[in-house]
Formats: sequence, structure tokens, C-alpha cells
Amino acid sequence: MLRHLDIRDMLIIDRLELAFQPGLNVLTGETGAGKSILLDSLGFVLGWRGRADLVRTGAVQGEVVAEFDLPDGHPALAVLQEAGLPATDELILRRINTPEGRKTAWVNDRRVSGEVLRALSDVLVELHGQQDDKGLLDPKNHREMLDEFGGLHRLRADVATAWTTKRTAAKALSVAEQRLAAMREEEDFLRHAVAELTKLAPEPGEEAELDAKRRLMQAAEKMREDLAQAIAALGVNGAEGAMSDASRWLDGVVEHAEGRLELPMAALERALVELGEAQAGIASFAERLEFDPSELEMAEERLFALRGLARKHNVLADDLAGLAETLGDRLAALDGGEAEIAGLMRARDAANATYAEAAEKLTAARATAALKLDKAMGAELAPLKMDRAVFETRRDEAPAGPDGTDTITFTVATNPGAPSGPLNRIASGGELSRFLLALKVCLTSGQTGLTMIFDEIDRGVGGATADAVGRRLAALAEGGQVLVVTHSPQVAALGAHHWRVAKSVEKGVTFSRVDPLSDAERVDEVARMVAGDTITEAARDAARELLKR
Repeated sequence: MLRHLDIRDMLIIDRLELAFQPGLNVLTGETGAGKSILLDSLGFVLGWRGRADLVRTGAVQGEVVAEFDLPDGHPALAVLQEAGLPATDELILRRINTPEGRKTAWVNDRRVSGEVLRALSDVLVELHGQQDDKGLLDPKNHREMLDEFGGLHRLRADVATAWTTKRTAAKALSVAEQRLAAMREEEDFLRHAVAELTKLAPEPGEEAELDAKRRLMQAAEKMREDLAQAIAALGVNGAEGAMSDASRWLDGVVEHAEGRLELPMAALERALVELGEAQAGIASFAERLEFDPSELEMAEERLFALRGLARKHNVLADDLAGLAETLGDRLAALDGGEAEIAGLMRARDAANATYAEAAEKLTAARATAALKLDKAMGAELAPLKMDRAVFETRRDEAPAGPDGTDTITFTVATNPGAPSGPLNRIASGGELSRFLLALKVCLTSGQTGLTMIFDEIDRGVGGATADAVGRRLAALAEGGQVLVVTHSPQVAALGAHHWRVAKSVEKGVTFSRVDPLSDAERVDEVARMVAGDTITEAARDAARELLKR
């Protein structure tokens, strides 16, 4: 609820402080007195896009501060939390503008963007007039309005979720089908390559091992000759025999050497042991060089096969095993593609069925809500002297989407037998005001914490009709807050709180001011609205009668 509005240096307002109240707040005044400037200033602090030249001539900057009370659970609290702003029961909006058009805004002393202000504005204030600022006349908004009226949030959410699931399932199927089609284009290659790799069965490190084995076998014949000579040189006819002879010769003299030969004898024994190990190692290696000549041919053939297949697939020979696994997986995916497609088709069909069921439930609920709204509008139009008019919520088929399969249009027929059509094409100015007021009363039933502003919505009506409009506005304000800019004395007289907007010229400068009116001042203001510039006693009597209601 809007509590205070402080305006400084905006157009013809130098300083203005207003303390609004719950209920019906009425603002009256001569045409051009500044009522629109007041609304422009409120729209400015709420982030609405409007005229740019708002700063008063000669002022350094213009400033507007608006204070709101937020009851528990007010939607603005969620907006504040999402924006990371302090969320309390008091909300203070402040925005300044320079003559150059630079704008800066704060919410509870925190710097914010215009987007945050507009998000708060959507749940704080609703401005409405014959120009339909909130889109009541735009059929694009009627579906959401009907859903709000019918409390269909859960059903809408179910449809939106089902639509997302439906789209996701369709996309998954499309991607799988495209992937399968691409794999089918290389099916011959995959089958041939996998068969070739499977037959060869390459292993990591196999190339290096085969290459070493081949080189060893290629050098084996010459190596065997050298090894035989080495074995002979180390054997009994060579080093081993000579060392054994030397050992026997030393045994014959060691007892007369008085210990001087112990170390040489020990060294000789160790040498014989080392010589034996050398002979054994050489003999073992020589045995490895004994192989079937066909082994070399087989090793060379496999090595050439590995290297040829690696060149064919443009990979290293050691990577052939990994390639075989990758191509095998792709072939398995190809072979299992039909089963995958079948499963995705079932998922798509299930998602389509779920969406269709959710959309049908929403359509049925909308039909029920439409009848309820039409009945409520009929009850609202009668007191507004439009009991012969017919309001109808029309539902037509629409392409499936996240909001269902319906288009909703609010239509009217102003007289029996007359064709129905969209509000803004059928109704005249005065009729349109009353239709929109009735629609607003129906659509906002049960809403709390929203300040509604009606800018001359009573234009074009008078007498008993204006009185009926005022009474509907007063009823709408019960338990909430409504601000009405009006030229109708019948509407002004029904206000719980009354302000007069006036313009004055001081030292050649025009200023606009807004004054709260006492009971006596209200009589004169309503009398002015009845009689014009010259207020007669008869006009005052008429004003007193209006204010008694």
C-alpha cells in the first residue's frame, strides 16, 4: 500500500509531500492543474518508461521518493529477495533524474536498476485508464487474466512442465535419428574396419616387441658364431682349463707359502665362479637364438600388418587397440540404434499423451472459469447501468504451446441483438470505461496489497452512471487502496480521502500543489465540480447531498 509520495523539482512541482490512506483516495482539480504530472512522477519512481523531460526548469535534479507498507506474504518481498535486497515490511523507492536524462534509483538505500523497479512496480501499483495501460484491451493478455481469475496456476504449471517434457522427448528422438542416419552412412566402413581389427587383434606395445624380436632373429646367425667362439674361449680348452690348471699348480705350493697365497687363491676361486656364471649366461642367450626360420617370417608379416593398418587409419600402431574399441562401440550403437529409436518413440508418445491430458484439463478449467467470469461481469455491469450489455469470454483453438491449446478473447455486445466483438472496437468511450472498471473489479477480487490507480476512468459518463462508477470504485477500495483522478462530482463525493490539485503562478513561475481537503473544503471542491468556476449556494447544497451518501 502506498503511504507517502515525496516529489521534488519535477516539471511544475517544486516540493510536494503526500500521505495516502487505505480506501478510496480521490484527486480532483482543473484540467492542466498537474494531476498527470503527479502520475508521471509516481511512474518515474516505479521505473515506468515515460516522458524524459521531467526535471523542473533550473533545477539541478528531480527526485521522487515513494514509501510502501508490505504485509506478510506480499509478492514484492519475493522480488526483493531475488534481487538480493533487504526485505522488510517497509519499502522505500527513491529515484533521481538530471536535466541530461541520467537516472539513478535506490531501493531501501541500495542502488538498483530500472528493471528491479519495474519488477517491483508490477506487484505494487496498477495504473488504469481509458487508454488501458495494463493491457485489459489486448487479447494477448486475456488468457493469463482468465487463468489468474480462475486460480489455474497449478494447471498452467502442469501444462508448461508437460510441454517441456514433450519438447525434450521430441528433440532427443530427432537427435538419435540423425545420429543413426549418420552412422548408417558409414556402416560398410565400420563393419569392414571392425572385422579387420578384430581379426588382427592388435595389442598396445606389440609393435616395439615384434620389431626387437625381428632384429634379434635377423642378427642371430652371426651372433651364434661369435657366441660359439666365446664359449670355446671360456671353456675347458680355454680360460676355464687354464684357470683350473693354475689352481692345481698353486695347491702344490700353498702349504710352503706360509699364508702368502691365501688371497690370490681366494681371488682365483671367485674368478672361477664368475667365469661359470658368464658361461651359463652366454649359453642361455645362445639357446634363445635357436628358432624355427618360419618364426622370422611370421614376425615380419605381423609387424608389416600392424604398420599397414596403422597407416590406413592414420594412427600409431599402439593406438590400434583403442581404435578397435571405439569403432566397435560405434558399430554396437548402430546395431542397437533401432531399439534406441523405438524406446525414444515410446517416450515421445507418452510425453505427447501427458501434454494432451494436461492441456485438456486446463481447457476444461478455463471453460469453467470463463462461465464464472461472464456471470461475475453480468453482476458488475448491472449496477453500472449496462444491464442490457453482454460480456462473453470466448475460447478458440490455438497451436499447442507451453500455455495450452486455447486463445481467450474478452468480447462484448452493448445491446441485445447487436453483434459481439472485442472491447475496444465495440464499446464507446463511456461504455468502455464501465466495461474496464467491471472487468477490473472481477479480475482483482481477492487480491491484496495492490494499489490501483484509475486515471479519469469515469470520463464520458455522468449522473446516475457516474454515481454507479463511483460506488464500484469505493467497493473495489474496501480492504485495499484505490487512487482515482476524476472530474466527476459523483465519484469525488464517494472518496474516503480527498486531495485537490491546483496550479498557481509566483513571480512568473508556475507551480502545482496538492492539498488534502477538510470536510468544508470538500464541499466547495465538489460544488466547483458541479457548477464550474462560480460556486453558488445551490451548488454547495448539491455537493452536501452528494457527500452525505
